[in-house]
Amino acid sequence: MRHPILFSLCAAGAVLVSGCEKDSGDDVDRAFQGVNVVDETNLNDVMLTAADPNEAVTYFQRTTQEQPDRIDLRRGLAKSLIRAKRHTEAITAWKKVTKHEKATDEDRVNLADALIRNNDWDEAEKVLDAIPPTFETFKRYRLEAMVADSNKDWKSADSFYETAAGLTTRPAGVLNNWGYSKLSRGEFAEAERLFSDAIRLDGTLFTAKNNLVLARGAQRNYTLPVMPVTQTERAQLLYTLGLSAIKQDDVTTGRGLLQEAVDTHPQHFEEAARSLRALESNVVN
Repeated sequence: MRHPILFSLCAAGAVLVSGCEKDSGDDVDRAFQGVNVVDETNLNDVMLTAADPNEAVTYFQRTTQEQPDRIDLRRGLAKSLIRAKRHTEAITAWKKVTKHEKATDEDRVNLADALIRNNDWDEAEKVLDAIPPTFETFKRYRLEAMVADSNKDWKSADSFYETAAGLTTRPAGVLNNWGYSKLSRGEFAEAERLFSDAIRLDGTLFTAKNNLVLARGAQRNYTLPVMPVTQTERAQLLYTLGLSAIKQDDVTTGRGLLQEAVDTHPQHFEEAARSLRALESNVVN
C-alpha cells in the first residue's frame, strides 16, 4: 500500500521541481535581458568615448539600421561622425536627429556645431536663431559667439563669450577663443590678458600659450611670460616669437630667437633650423 503513495509523492515532487525549474529559468532569462540592456548602454558609452572614431561610426551605423526609431543611437552615430571629423556626414546625421519626434534643442545646437565645423556659417546661424532664447547652455552661447565673430559683430561676440565663460566650470577654452577674437581685431593687450587667464585656469592648453606669444609679439614684446612649459613647448614658443619678430622687420631679434629655439629643443628642431638657414641665406645674399 505504501508504493502508490510513494509514487504519488515522487510524481508531485517532480511536478514541483519542474515548476520551480521553469520559474527559475524565466527569472534567469529576465535577468539576462536586463544585463543585455545594461551592457548595451555601457557599450554605447564606450563607443562614444574610448573607441576608435571610425569603429564607433561603423557600430552605430549597424545598430541604427537594426533599430531606426531609437534616437539615442542616431545621436551616437552623429557624435561619432564628429569625432571622426567626417563633418559633412555628421550634418546629415544631426539633421535626421532633429527631425525625430523626441528631438531636443540640444540636438539643434549640435547640428549648428556640425555646420560650423563644416564652415557653413550662414546655415548654422539660422539653426541657432530658431532655438528659443530660453534655452541657455554653455555650448549654445559659445557657438553664438563664434557666429558673431564670423559676422564681425564684436559687441555681440563679447557678450556671448562672457556669458559662455560664466556657464562652465572649465572656461579656459572659451577664454582662448575670446582672446583669439580680440587678436584678430588687433586688440593685442586685451587678447594677452584673456590668453593669460586661460593658461592660469589650464596650464596644459598649448594653443593658448602659443596665442599669448603671438599677442606679445604683435606688441613687440619678445620675452616669454612666466608660465608652465615643457622644454619642447619652450622651443616651439621661441620659434613663434622669432617668426613674429621677423615679420615685423626685427630681424636681428628674430634670428636670435630662432637660434635659441634650435638650442632649446631636446631633439632636432627641423622647422626652426630651416627658417634660420633661410634667414641667414637671405642676409648673405
